[in-house]
Amino acid sequence: GGEGAGSCAMRFCPWADVIAPSMPEAAALCVLAGEGESDMGRAARWLAGRGVGAGLVKGGQRGDSADDVLALPDGSLTWLRAPRVDTRNTHGTGCTLSSAIACGLARSLTVEQAVRSAKDYVRGALGAGMNLGKGSGPLDHMWEY
Repeated sequence: GGEGAGSCAMRFCPWADVIAPSMPEAAALCVLAGEGESDMGRAARWLAGRGVGAGLVKGGQRGDSADDVLALPDGSLTWLRAPRVDTRNTHGTGCTLSSAIACGLARSLTVEQAVRSAKDYVRGALGAGMNLGKGSGPLDHMWEY
């Protein structure tokens, strides 16, 4: 069963301060079938327990909310709840969140502070309403300026 996914995570993640998969990605890594809150919490704890600093499971694909859960190495869970931003322009959201977390860590924020700040930044970029081209366009990375 899940040994392949777990051993793979052990090989490439020991250097990470945070690993931030979406719930479907986390479910595949952790070999979980569900996508409810209890599964999100279990997945985040599983990731944090594999030698990475923290596990952030993103729930942006779930219904009307964009609730994420952060597990720290000590096993504690912090829910980051937010309403879903109604936009189809979400191209690059995960990469933007990861980059914003890295920027927060580079500014010496704690992992939780960096994740909260990054989530706020991404919500603002999604809510700015940039609409380029056709299909799923990018978020507005310059929304604060």
